[in-house]
Amino acid sequence: MSGYGHEGDERTFAALPPARGAAFARTWWGLSWLKALEDTALDGQQLKAGRRHARAGAVGAVSVRPGRITAVVKDRDGTAYRSDVLVREFSAEEWERLLDLAVDSAGHIAALLDREMPPHLVEDAAAAGLELLPGIGDLEPECGCEAWDHCPHTSALCYQVARLLDEDPFVLLLMRGRGERTLLDQLQARSTSRAAHGGRGADDTPGADTAEGTGGMPGVSAEEAYAAGFLVPPLPAPPVAGDAPGRSPSLDTETEPEPGVDPAALEFLASDAAARAHRMLVEALADAASADGTSGGASGHGGPAARSTASPVAAAATATALTVAQDAVRLAAGSPVPWITARLTSGSGRTRAEMDLATRAWRFGGAAALAVLEEEWTPDAEALVWAGNRLTEAWEDDERPALRRSGGARWTVVGAEAQLRLGEDGRWWPYLKAGARWSPAGPADRDPATALATALAAGPTGADG
Repeated sequence: MSGYGHEGDERTFAALPPARGAAFARTWWGLSWLKALEDTALDGQQLKAGRRHARAGAVGAVSVRPGRITAVVKDRDGTAYRSDVLVREFSAEEWERLLDLAVDSAGHIAALLDREMPPHLVEDAAAAGLELLPGIGDLEPECGCEAWDHCPHTSALCYQVARLLDEDPFVLLLMRGRGERTLLDQLQARSTSRAAHGGRGADDTPGADTAEGTGGMPGVSAEEAYAAGFLVPPLPAPPVAGDAPGRSPSLDTETEPEPGVDPAALEFLASDAAARAHRMLVEALADAASADGTSGGASGHGGPAARSTASPVAAAATATALTVAQDAVRLAAGSPVPWITARLTSGSGRTRAEMDLATRAWRFGGAAALAVLEEEWTPDAEALVWAGNRLTEAWEDDERPALRRSGGARWTVVGAEAQLRLGEDGRWWPYLKAGARWSPAGPADRDPATALATALAAGPTGADG
């Protein structure tokens, strides 16, 4: 049950439907509100008339603000009266005490957030001289009918407010002077301040709660754990990425390195690690809306070999499970100085021509592109049917190139030095033949026609034959 208006520390609730045959309050705090009314009113007949008015839906929209509730209540003959009930507001000093009590226990906050009035908070407040719930004489009536005691109109208003309180105890706290948003902001600020100064609440003393079977370790109740998300201090502002990665320290010192340690190679690896860390930080801080890493091409044509993947370049940038041979290609693709490239080529067991092709593939699509270049896989029967259908659907009948399967997941264009390769992720890779070798001609695409057009547009690759 929510108000249709909420501005600052005032809320207005739409008129409630008739409550024929239903109790006006179910919660203990709602019943306490009604007891305060019934103990305060001097004329029981007026209360009965007020209940009838409330049950009949004669109470209009209810406005709740600090110290006062207001509504227009109609008699059976249609005469309308503005009715108010005044409740004492807490002073600033009293609110300070109440906030201290509330923030001392995460359970109090958890109950309020769950729209319950925690009895221990009421008890603690009473012990501190604060009566959260009204008692006898605390509900002071004012009505346009000019009755000096609770009349049917103010009584009907109180009965309807009991229904509001059942749903939301923050209504009572608003009467006492603080709206929900204001109160929660103050509680969080107070909790954050305590955490910053190393303070602890009354319920946080070591050993205060000990669960059986935990070896004497202190425990927390479920409601305190639930409230922890509200009580913890807010996260600090995210870091700001620098314009470029930091420079690695120079290892060129007068001290001779240990046997087998190459300081220049270590400096290269440190610079690479810094560059990757900087890139990952930039990506982590980027707006998620601009980080759509899906590959272009025809969408909605998934098949047995197709599954959702991120951009191959992005995947390569964040890959962490590369083999030594793959990582050597990644490093060489960054165009290091020649002697580094030579060591990477030799260390990965490749020739210079093979490394040139491998780095070309890596630049087009990272580890996935490298696998398509150097590894051959054979799709199962279902995946082959799917691939054949995609190749058939990609062109009009009179435009479809003649393709012959060249083993595994490769299809060569008859009469042209062009080839399509299917990756295990369902993307098609364009290839051109240069000399005796097939060379990557561009990035992958979900649509084989687009991939083949890329290959034909690329022309000679200049790959080592």
